[in-house]
Amino acid sequence: MILQDSYTLSNGVEIPKLGLGTWMIDDDKVADAVKAAVKLGYRHIDTAQAYGNERGVGEGIRDCGIARDELFVTTKLDAGIKSYDEAKAAIDGSLALMGLDYVDLMIIHSPQPWQDFAGEDRFFEGNRAAWKALEEAYEAGKLRAIGVSNFQKEDLDNLIDNGTVKPMINQILAHISNTPFALIEYTESQGILVEAYSPVGHGELFKNADVAAMAEKYGVSIPQLGIRYCLQLGLLPLPKTGNPAHMENNAAVDFEISADDMETLKSMEKIKDYGEYSFFPVYGGKM
Repeated sequence: MILQDSYTLSNGVEIPKLGLGTWMIDDDKVADAVKAAVKLGYRHIDTAQAYGNERGVGEGIRDCGIARDELFVTTKLDAGIKSYDEAKAAIDGSLALMGLDYVDLMIIHSPQPWQDFAGEDRFFEGNRAAWKALEEAYEAGKLRAIGVSNFQKEDLDNLIDNGTVKPMINQILAHISNTPFALIEYTESQGILVEAYSPVGHGELFKNADVAAMAEKYGVSIPQLGIRYCLQLGLLPLPKTGNPAHMENNAAVDFEISADDMETLKSMEKIKDYGEYSFFPVYGGKM
């Protein structure tokens, strides 16, 4: 069962192969979502400062009835934080808000502030400053692992070449019809695990007749096919939902996509429309 499987990060820390994303789940509802997920067997919960629900996630973690050391909790440093002092304060702020002694993984949410996403300025100096704060928190035991999100090759190289701790994770947008293979290959060549957010896609993908037909061939839903696709690429998918039925469905992925079908999925034309999510920077065709 996938919920019992894990990857090993470059520092030896075990991370469950499937996580629950909590984006767009309200702070006053997310604790119940976390507890429902844990009851189903999830042990990996992903949140962020930008989600505005760290407090509720922490409540769910504390009240779920499972020992803290059996759970893996990720949060993200706000994309706009590009200084050492701000990052240091924000790390401690997340720990305090969540009511946790440590976080298993903390990552820089984006190399650029959202308003500058995909612009020419890569904020190299600011990312080095924020990374230094993460490194120090990692060395102090406040964080068991550190990483990044939405980082391209040049952004990764900036930290690899100038930092003292190499990122352990790069969380990126990856799903059927939008898989950045070159970035994944480079990231993995550096010993960095790739996490996939939005692994089931949005909008247009759910209207794709070829994807629907392949899901039907395997007797699964489109989300299940998308999650399995990511797993077979060696990625760590983070489907987001507050619905326990969807959580259960997303974890029922113990089937195998054939090599030929994987090649078909890998070569699908890139998605053009993310529906209601299209206005978010990461879905605007800039990744």
